[in-house]
Amino acid sequence: MNKFSILSLVFFLLSFTLLFADYAITQGPDIGEIYFIGPTVTGEGIYRSTDFGETAVCMDSSYYYNQIESICADLTPGSIYSIRQYDVLYYSNNYGQAGSWVFRNYPIRDVSSGRNEGVLYNKCSSHSNDYGINFIQHLLNGYFGSLKASGIDNEDNVGYAITFDNEPDSVYLLISYDNFENMQTQYVFDMHWSTELHLNRGYENGELYLFTSNTQFLDNRLYYSTDYGQTWELKNTFNCPNLPMRGIVGGRQTGELYIIFECIQFAFLINHIYIYHSLDYGETFTVYHPVDIGPEPNYANFEANSTSGTAPLTVQFTDLSSGQDIISWEWDFDNDGIIDSYEQHPEYTYQDTGSYTVRLTIFYGNPNTVYKEDYIHVSEGNIAENYEISISKYRLMNYPNPFNPSTIINYELPINTEKANIEIYNIKGQKVYSRVNQPASGSIVWKCEDQKSGIYLIKISNSKQKYVKKITYLK
Repeated sequence: MNKFSILSLVFFLLSFTLLFADYAITQGPDIGEIYFIGPTVTGEGIYRSTDFGETAVCMDSSYYYNQIESICADLTPGSIYSIRQYDVLYYSNNYGQAGSWVFRNYPIRDVSSGRNEGVLYNKCSSHSNDYGINFIQHLLNGYFGSLKASGIDNEDNVGYAITFDNEPDSVYLLISYDNFENMQTQYVFDMHWSTELHLNRGYENGELYLFTSNTQFLDNRLYYSTDYGQTWELKNTFNCPNLPMRGIVGGRQTGELYIIFECIQFAFLINHIYIYHSLDYGETFTVYHPVDIGPEPNYANFEANSTSGTAPLTVQFTDLSSGQDIISWEWDFDNDGIIDSYEQHPEYTYQDTGSYTVRLTIFYGNPNTVYKEDYIHVSEGNIAENYEISISKYRLMNYPNPFNPSTIINYELPINTEKANIEIYNIKGQKVYSRVNQPASGSIVWKCEDQKSGIYLIKISNSKQKYVKKITYLK
């Protein structure tokens, strides 16, 4: 399988979405071994893969839809747990094979794997050291709010809980250093309480992955932390509404991450599982398609012949949608809710400067929508025409990104015999910061409390070269 940027490959995963459990995928003890919940011709089953999700074998297909709420494997070979409806915990010591499941405990709401054999956690409230037979309650001193997600670190006794309280736009990451006996606030996210969250540990101590999904604002993002959740880096933005993401899990190698998606169309007659596998912390993915029931799903996709330029900018859009019996197309070129074209391959002219999100909906009996956030950049001619220059992270980078209230910009011009000019523009092409005659390599701190939240463009240049990078300020 080839590697792609996630921005170019998530578009085929739009579908009708059900409410699924957080733990629809789990890692086994061996590299490349995963288990996941997926469809069968009779309902739903538990699958096992030993090749990173490229192929999978159904271990148990004796389930109706939504009967399996979550699954979890620990470090014991062949050991796997499942939560079924009504919060019943079952255990298998034979890779989840049908007939090998035995009752373990009740009521257990969600389980996640511990650090050792036979250890699993029931959210952050309790844990078991004997394969789910008995659970030890946690004191949870300092805990507050309502739980949205939880997890543990690879380091002994470190655990996390994400909660929300009375503030509608704040979500809290709590950390414990003594196995959930005592907890303290580690990070406050500026996001609405209704945002769907999936949290999982990475390979190294202190590594965390956080997938956020807000279908109301069509905002799906993957964040990554290396310092126990003290700071976060945005790894990828998933530009699809109602993204049918069912779960994430870190792997057994450096930088490894799995994400599972399920595409359901035509009342389950079309039902496909896609496994995204990354070895670079979620920046790029290899996509596997181990389970497919029915024909290929219908999905919307498109491209533009130019994504940046000066006003007026004329852009030719090309429909790349796939599927059967597509009967119509609806284009919204500036994400204002107004349909701008019903053509399959339209042309559109942007008269004003700015950054534009483009949305395409196809109809084939049911609608399927894709949008590309900040896809078209129109300026007055001072920067956006050079926006798509390829950037090496060793030449121009900033940390953190997204940032608030400041970010450190590191840069190096390959041809460094001249001084460098550093400029920052907002997305309308207006210059908001400038420093000239700087050393050809170095770093600066940009404090931007007086600016609005949004996307900004850093330009570093001299007479021989110019590089541009997009950054995000979240106020």
